Amino acid sequence: MPRHDTQGSTRPGPPPTAVCVGESMAVLLPDRPGPLESVENFRLSVGGAESNVAGALTALGVPTAWISRVGDDGFGRRLLAEVAARGVDVSAVTVDPHRPTGLYLKEVGGSTGHHHDLGPGRSRLHYHRRGSAAAALSPALLAEPAAAALLAGARLLHLSGITAALSDDCLELLSALLADRRPGRLVSFDLNWRPALWRERDPAVLPPLLDAADLLLLGSDEAQAALGTGDPAALRRLFPSPATLVVKDAARQVTALERDGTAVTEPALAVEVVEATGAGDAFAAGYLAGAVRGLDQRRRLRLGHLSAACALTAHGDQAELPPAAAVAALLDASPTDWAATRVTADGITGPACPPTVRIPSRQARAQ
Repeated sequence: MPRHDTQGSTRPGPPPTAVCVGESMAVLLPDRPGPLESVENFRLSVGGAESNVAGALTALGVPTAWISRVGDDGFGRRLLAEVAARGVDVSAVTVDPHRPTGLYLKEVGGSTGHHHDLGPGRSRLHYHRRGSAAAALSPALLAEPAAAALLAGARLLHLSGITAALSDDCLELLSALLADRRPGRLVSFDLNWRPALWRERDPAVLPPLLDAADLLLLGSDEAQAALGTGDPAALRRLFPSPATLVVKDAARQVTALERDGTAVTEPALAVEVVEATGAGDAFAAGYLAGAVRGLDQRRRLRLGHLSAACALTAHGDQAELPPAAAVAALLDASPTDWAATRVTADGITGPACPPTVRIPSRQARAQ
């Protein structure tokens, strides 16, 4: 029978304020650019949109749980251990004795001259997740005591469109969660468009899910691909029900549009990018942390930008924010000072936070 592996899965303190539901996987990262057939070694890591958001929310001071399913295998144990090490409550993650943990490989383009090389600056993900443990997520989750208790106490529930693409059971779970409206609980939904996952499924199921959320997060480029438009005003008309739509225009700006027509746009920070992986999830976590704290719309967007910028300047999916005083100064900065702020791997510089503010690593924070 499936089981919940709760050893070391919860942290002391208050029950989780936020709950994120969705699949995470083991990840194999190549040791060199080039086509997969030319790679000699891979490094094992873990990744997944919802667990990334859970980890970033926890780092931002929002107690968070992640609910999913993993296989009873080494990849599943590695995944549980790493997510729990970020301080995330994994007490409601089911360990499936029959289905495997999902896996994907990252292929990185280079200048090898090989016929199948993707080319510099390009990458491709190769998924091996069909029939995974997480693909068996279903509405039965709502009756599981551990999951039901976490969901009942959550002020924030975060979901994504990735889950809808995994299986019919996963789609039914999302529909059930979105239909289970509870006073005082904010339901956020990130489109997270993954074309490879929809090749054998009908993306027409997405719009009703998106329109059922309280808060909708969309990248303008992915919305253009999945929904036919990336224009914030057009998307607001397409999805009239959510209280707020947040439309991200890559590295330029983000616009939040309320149901009453109010719109707030905040430019992105200048960032010296080290690695783009996880930036979208970091933005979502920053914005959601701002919502939980009751920040106004502009400060929510800025916290999202700052969280994403720190992720962009770090290797891997997770990054830490600078000290609280520096964050507060940036959230309160004038538009001119905000625009003059620059984020690099060495720290943050700008008139709102002189001298250079260092961004701590997870290792430094753990010491």
